[in-house]
Amino acid sequence: MEAEAQSPGARAAHWPFFLLLTVFLAAVFLMPSTAPLFHWLFPDLLRPVYTRASFFELTVAHCELVFASTAVAAFIGIGTALYVTRQSGKEFLPLVSALAAIGQTFPPVAVLALAIPLLGYGAAPTLVALVLYSTLPILEATIAGLYAVPGSARDAALGLGFSPAGLLWRIELPLAAPFIFAGLRNATIINIGTATIGSSVGALSLGSPILEGLSASNPAYVIEGAIVVSLLAVVVDRAFETLEQALN
Repeated sequence: MEAEAQSPGARAAHWPFFLLLTVFLAAVFLMPSTAPLFHWLFPDLLRPVYTRASFFELTVAHCELVFASTAVAAFIGIGTALYVTRQSGKEFLPLVSALAAIGQTFPPVAVLALAIPLLGYGAAPTLVALVLYSTLPILEATIAGLYAVPGSARDAALGLGFSPAGLLWRIELPLAAPFIFAGLRNATIINIGTATIGSSVGALSLGSPILEGLSASNPAYVIEGAIVVSLLAVVVDRAFETLEQALN
C-alpha cells in the first residue's frame, strides 16, 4: 500500500526529465524548421540554419565521443583508484593524484596540438584530450568513496572471513558506489561541453556549427549548436539523477 501511495509522486518527479527530453529531441529533429525564426532574427544571413550535417548526425557523433572517452576514463580512474587504495599501492597515491591534476589543468587545445602529429586529425586526438580531462573527477571520487567506507564495516567483514577480493566487491565498492557514480556524472557533463573543441581538428560534433558560425560570422549557427549542446548536458545530468534515485 505504501509503495502504491508513493508511486504517483515518483512518477510526477520524472516529469521534468521527460519534458526536457522532449524539448531536446525537438531541437535535434526540428532545427531545420526554425529557419524562419533565425531569418527574422538575422535577416542578413543567407543560410540561417546549419545544414552541412543534420543535427541528429552531429548529436550521435558528439555522444559517441563523450561516452567512449568517459568509458576509457572510468576504466583508468577506477582501476587506478583501486590500486592506490590497496596496501601495495598506497605509496603511489600522491604521484597519481599529481599526474591526474596535471591532466585536468592541461588545456584540451594543447593536448589536441600535441596529439595531431601522432594520431592525425579527427576523433582520435579528441578522445585523448577528453580522457585526460575527465579522468581526475572519476579518480578523486573513487578514492574518496573507498576511504569513506567505515572501518567497522571492514572489520566486521574480515571477522566473518571475507577474502580481500570479497571485501572489495561485496563491502567497499557497494558503499563507495554513490561517490563513484557522482564522479562519472561530473566527468560525463565535463566531456559534453569539452567535446565541442574536437571540431577544430576535424572531428564531427555539436561544435561544428559553433566553430563554423564563429569563422563565418554567422551567429545563428553558434546559437543553434550551443542550444543543442546545453540541452544535451541538462538531459544527461537529469538522466544521471533519475538513475541515481532508482538505484538508491
